[in-house]
Amino acid sequence: MSCRSLQKMMLQANIMHRLQLIHTDLKPENILLVSSDYVKLPDPKDGSFSRKLPKSSAIKLIDFGSAAYHHQDRSYIVSTRHYRAPEVILGHGWSYPCDIWSVGCILVELCSGETLFQTHDNLEHLAMMDRVLGPLPRHMLERADQHAEKYVRKGGLNWPQAITTVESVRAVLKLPRLQNLVMQHVDHSAGDFIDLLKRLLAYEPSGRLTAQEALGHVFFTRYRQ
Repeated sequence: MSCRSLQKMMLQANIMHRLQLIHTDLKPENILLVSSDYVKLPDPKDGSFSRKLPKSSAIKLIDFGSAAYHHQDRSYIVSTRHYRAPEVILGHGWSYPCDIWSVGCILVELCSGETLFQTHDNLEHLAMMDRVLGPLPRHMLERADQHAEKYVRKGGLNWPQAITTVESVRAVLKLPRLQNLVMQHVDHSAGDFIDLLKRLLAYEPSGRLTAQEALGHVFFTRYRQ
């Protein structure tokens, strides 16, 4: 997906939020190219024309089945697991920033080709966040509700636990820091992109960029020049 498509994805998120609508399930499967037309590009490895590049960067968001207006009653859990924000897991409630977190996860996935947080367990998910993005803020952990308080111990995240498997520990410890992960797939001019990701994946929802603010980030404004 091109930078222009990423910009359009953020623009559509901004339109939703201006309408006071929260999608709650942003993920790659719900972002479609408007046109299926493409051109073939030569593979740099062998020169064969096996790579396909969409002719148009136009996209559209789909599947508003779990979307909610800001003033509506909220379900407890939203978002597909891998794109779920920490405030949802910890039971803090959620709003527009949960969409922004999902967008951040999507951008990393588009960059690396792999899901950022490949897990099906809440505690392991939080541990992966802690590993990739740094320690979860203590004040967020201390506000965990009754369903999530088991993930917290005095001083931080309650991981690993006695029941944590060796496979789980390995899955978490193999993850690199966000900057190192991105640098494995892009050149050394990716500073603006990394900064954008850090701001989209800020732990505290109030510290996350809004969709409107993200559109004004240098990663996008420099591209427009």
